[in-house]
Amino acid sequence: MDTMPSTAPLILPSILQCDYGNLELEIRRLEAAGVPGFHVDVMDGNFVPNLSFGFPVLEAIRRTTKLPLDVHLMISNPAEYVTRYVDAGADILTVHAEVLDEPQELLDKIRSLGVQAGLAINPPTPVETIFPALPHCDLVLVMSVMPGFGGQRFDATAWEKLTVLRDRVDEHTILEVDGGVNEQTISRCVDSGAQFLVVGSALTGQADYAAQLDQLYALATKETPC
Repeated sequence: MDTMPSTAPLILPSILQCDYGNLELEIRRLEAAGVPGFHVDVMDGNFVPNLSFGFPVLEAIRRTTKLPLDVHLMISNPAEYVTRYVDAGADILTVHAEVLDEPQELLDKIRSLGVQAGLAINPPTPVETIFPALPHCDLVLVMSVMPGFGGQRFDATAWEKLTVLRDRVDEHTILEVDGGVNEQTISRCVDSGAQFLVVGSALTGQADYAAQLDQLYALATKETPC
């Protein structure tokens, strides 16, 4: 994490939207474009209706890049796997509130493994449900789509949740948003309090990664009314 810039907002490309047949090339192109790290979605086909990366792929990504890996566990039983994902190369490890009655213990365990602990909530989950866990979080991820597939429409309730969280977390807790972040939504995400912005097809779906990243940053840092 020491290599990640200290200034926000930061745009993290989603590996989920990359060309898997040329994953090393994709990582190199994104590094050359200037991304500060990578967001890696892990799906189990149970908590979400899709399958994605397991330990071997994360280990391969870790060998390919020295940039931080923000690993998002969209799985039903994260407690069984957090140690293995840390060993595989995660720098931030995020679990879902929807599968944990009291996430504090698992968040503390993740932190004890030497990485940052994140807690994610889906669009239908009231933000108030995670208030007791906030002191145990290094990062809070507000999902702006239902997890499982890329290319979905942004859910505007994410802006409301970010605004609420911005006023409740301490200055060291990162607010992150994931899903439907693009040219039309990114400015308001930042205005609502998001510091990490996970971007998929709005970046990797473009021919020129560097030019698109510059454009997204220009939009992200533009002042907009609430």
